[in-house]
Order: sequence, then structure tokens, then C-alpha cells
Amino acid sequence: MKKNIAVIGCGYWGKNLVRNFSELSALVAVCDPNDKLAQFYAEQYNVNNLSFAEILNNPSISGVVLAVPAVFHASMAIEAMNAGKHVYVEKPLALNKKEAMAMIAAAKDNEVQLMVGHLLQYHPVFVALRGLVESGELGRLSYIYSNRLSFGKVRSEEDVIWSFAPHDISMILSLTGQEPELVRTESAHILQSNIADTATVHMEFKSSVKAHISVSWLHPYKEQKLVVVGTDGMAVFDDTKPWNEKLALYRHIVLTSGDLPSLEKSEVEYLEISKSEPLRNECQHFLAVVRDNKTPFTDGNEGMSVLNVLAAASLSESKKEPVRLAML
Repeated sequence: MKKNIAVIGCGYWGKNLVRNFSELSALVAVCDPNDKLAQFYAEQYNVNNLSFAEILNNPSISGVVLAVPAVFHASMAIEAMNAGKHVYVEKPLALNKKEAMAMIAAAKDNEVQLMVGHLLQYHPVFVALRGLVESGELGRLSYIYSNRLSFGKVRSEEDVIWSFAPHDISMILSLTGQEPELVRTESAHILQSNIADTATVHMEFKSSVKAHISVSWLHPYKEQKLVVVGTDGMAVFDDTKPWNEKLALYRHIVLTSGDLPSLEKSEVEYLEISKSEPLRNECQHFLAVVRDNKTPFTDGNEGMSVLNVLAAASLSESKKEPVRLAML
């Protein structure tokens, strides 16, 4: 494998990207404002500790991975793409639509690729779930809900919606194949007056599908669960379960004969899925993007769609009323 990837940011999440690209024999350099931290990982993985400017000016580095605070995503990604680098940026893509559009334009202008780190799109269990939906196994979709709940880690620079919900929004948009028409948010500010600690985001789609996402960092235990309800069955992706129980299929059906609809229950089926690390899959995908200059599965446009929903959710929270995406 060609060593042509530099990771910017070696902190809470960046260290996992450093490890994966090193294990894939692609890591050539790391960078972090904390030079001692960068030097620690440079020595651990036997790579260079370079400044951001040195990375951009190094012609042997083809791909730049940004695991930095979201406020720096747009400026650093655009600078890297202007230097001819392919860019993988952690979620969210940007903080607003103007930034996202500038990032997408920079990728196009420089003929490089922009990839967003929507990790769960590369989770083998979600890939299998998406396959169930696309094959019609669950029938027509009617309702989707997702819970992403835990105790901590509290943020001060972003609320729980922007911190936790991007992954769930990305999955729901992928399953429905469209952005919602209407978004409504309910939230609670408990620990900090200006930061939502718990929230529920409701979405309504043109296809008549309804969805909601519950997020909180004030929950007594960890819960990461996505439930998909269709006319011919229901599926549950529970990422806290053992691997062989992460995807459950319930072939429940609705009987409409007679005066009142009735539900026919079935036994749970656990689907067998080959095990692999989602982050490793995502990193491998970026390496293929860099090698072949191909459009990523989670590209800038996908990131923009997620950002549109995040923006609508925030606006709904502040206005305390539903928001139509067409009005943004």
C-alpha cells in the first residue's frame, strides 16, 4: 500500500483514524496543534510529525484526513483541496450551507474528492439493513426511529443534535432516498443554558414516511438503536448487542380484513453478517477514493443533505415550530 495519507488531529477520535490508516500501511504523517501529542503518535507509528503547511506542500501526500473541530472543517478542507489533496472530513461536513457549498465547489474546481465521515454508512450491519429495504424485504417503509443515548461526553462547542444526530440523519436519508419536507425539534437545556443536552428531531417525508431521532448525553446507559418499520416486516439495528444479534428481523404483518386492523406477530430472526470494523471499512473506502479519484459513497452532496436537516432541526429548536426544508 502506498503511504500517502496524513491525519490532521490526533485527539479523541483522530487517534482511531491514525491507527487505522497505519494498520492499512497508508499513513505517512500526522499533525496536531499539541505538538507533544503529534510527536507521540508519530513515534508510535513511525511516521512524520508535520505542520499543516508542510503537509499541503508535500507532493507525496495525496489524501488529507481532518479530525478537527467542526469550526475548522471548511477552511482547512478548502485549503487542502486547493493544494490538490483529496479530503476526508469528519462529521458534520460544515457548520452551515454556505461553507458546505464552498467545500463542494473547491472539490469540483480542483478535480479532487471530498468525503464525509458518516461512519455508520460503512457498518456491515447497516449495509445489510439497507439491503433489506432496497430489496423490498420489509415492504413499503412507513416509520423509522433512532435512539442515540449515553451518559456523557458533554460538549461546550456544539449541542447534542450536532454532536450525536448526524450519523442517524445520514442513515435515515439513505434508507428513504430523500430529504424530509418538514422537521420539528423538541429539546431540553439542562447542564448549560445555551446547549441542548437532550433532543428529539421529528421528520416527515414526501413519500409519507415519518421518522424521529432521540439524542441525549444525559441518559443512564448507552443505547444505539435504529428501528425500521415496513408493511411486510420490521428490522432493528442495535449496535450495543453482540455481533450475532445486531440485526434483528421481525416479519410482523398488518391484517386489514374486518372492521379493525390487526397485527400478526412473528418470532425474531437474527441475520448472519460477516464481522468487520466499520471505521476500517470507511478508511479503506477513502483509500480507494484517493487511488482511483472516484466519488465517495458519502460525498459532499450527501454531507450537504445531512447538514440541511441539522440546520432545519436547529432552526426549529430556536423558533419552537416546525421548519420546511424548502424554506431554508
